[in-house]
Amino acid sequence: MNKYTVVVCDHIHEAGLKMLEEDENINFIMAADVDKKELVEKIIPNADVAITRSSTDVDANFIKHAKNMKAIVRAGVGVDNVNIPGCSKEGIIVMNVPTANTIAAVELTMTHILSCMRMFPYSHDHLKNQRVWKREKWYGHEMKGKKLGIIGFGNIGSRVAKRAAAFEMDIIAYDPYIHPSKVTDLDMTYTKNFEDILACDIITIHTPKNQETIGIIDEAEFAKMKNGVVVINCARGGLYNEEALFNNLKSGKIRFAGIDVFNKEPAIDHPLLDLENIVVSPHLGANTYESQYNIGTQAARNAIEAAKGISFAHAMNLPIDESKIPSFVKPFLEMGQKIGFLESQMNKSQIVAIKVSGQGEIAQYIDSLATFVAVGAMSENSDDTINYVNADFVAKEKGIKIESQALSDSSVFKNLITIKLTTAEGTTSISATIFDDGVKRIVAIDGFDIEVALKGDMILVKNNDVPGVIGNIGTILAKNDVNIADFSLARSNDSQALAVILVDGLVSDTALNELVALEACLSVNYARI
Repeated sequence: MNKYTVVVCDHIHEAGLKMLEEDENINFIMAADVDKKELVEKIIPNADVAITRSSTDVDANFIKHAKNMKAIVRAGVGVDNVNIPGCSKEGIIVMNVPTANTIAAVELTMTHILSCMRMFPYSHDHLKNQRVWKREKWYGHEMKGKKLGIIGFGNIGSRVAKRAAAFEMDIIAYDPYIHPSKVTDLDMTYTKNFEDILACDIITIHTPKNQETIGIIDEAEFAKMKNGVVVINCARGGLYNEEALFNNLKSGKIRFAGIDVFNKEPAIDHPLLDLENIVVSPHLGANTYESQYNIGTQAARNAIEAAKGISFAHAMNLPIDESKIPSFVKPFLEMGQKIGFLESQMNKSQIVAIKVSGQGEIAQYIDSLATFVAVGAMSENSDDTINYVNADFVAKEKGIKIESQALSDSSVFKNLITIKLTTAEGTTSISATIFDDGVKRIVAIDGFDIEVALKGDMILVKNNDVPGVIGNIGTILAKNDVNIADFSLARSNDSQALAVILVDGLVSDTALNELVALEACLSVNYARI
């Protein structure tokens, strides 16, 4: 059994570490407390996947030593310390965990807005630490009816907007990379004019840090703001020009600021800390127990799937520009890769051809989908490191024909993908879609109409449609201590049936051989997704 080496370079939640320890296919190395020079020179050369945070720089030296690296998982949102172009050049996929700390960041933003409007930290200090009861000193402002300008309407900005709406605020959003309907459907105002944001009572920013957004609010922008504006930054340090922010806070142009992030951290000697009209926190956007659990477990899950070649969730160096595709597309790409991986386990032989077809809006992105499917399908039985960068090249070298086909819309499903994998031993075909609940579901396997969630350990039993088969399957699995999580059954017109059984945990060869030995059994496949 192949084992994949996953190195944890920085500390993550113990639940994520436990996931890595318990996976029998993973050789887990905890190196968070190892000297960085030793980490890079001695441990990284043997790693298939590395999990990093802000304490480890994935720079040219790191990449030079990452001889066997398939992927790097940044346990968090920001990838400022990762040389993505350098990784792409070496075929290393870079992934982050963009949604794990979303709620924590949203709630911290609301905390800062409320603290600025009511000066809560200062009144708290006045009473608790100075023991002064002086109500008349602490007149604040209500949020109801105030205009909130939101720069960046992604996962965090949009959720801040929804919570602010509950306070009966008027929301104005600026984000040139989204469709206006994402804002207007919430009965909020979308603007392409940045000065509309500068005219708001409160301004909060929720963008990544890049060349376009560094210093997006500078002296000229502060000058256009109304007197007494409140500004918030719980995103990334440097989005506001800090010198200009200081000057405008000191002059009173800005009434209050709520700042969680700084251009250089730790910011224990920053001039902003000397002001009395600012609420600060030491980069706490992800500092909840819930978000650290989510970050740790999602990073571990992504690392495991990347090591096995199952999926590269939230990859930063994809063969497509994510800013130019609708939000519904990426889950289909990830689903296609998992199906490719599933079919390669069902049909374990030399791959001859991969055909990917799409119906509905997803058909417009069928070529990108085919790349993802190829990565999933080839990773199971290839000695090469397969990723989005080299998948087409490796397929051509191996003589694998990859075909994509856009079909007319389906009369049943809004979007449907079908993946047909042909090997030297035969052909398998799986159709799948994503319903409104966001769950990826298989809807057909080799001509059998069946609905199965695309997850976990899966046994597929094809048999003659005769009495007693289901009972026999249940008896065998129970005898071998295999717990059934879900059991789906489909029948064909030629007196055959297909059972797809989702189970909790590993299934032994003994149990599989006993299923094969059933008189009515035609085939048994076992896959771990």
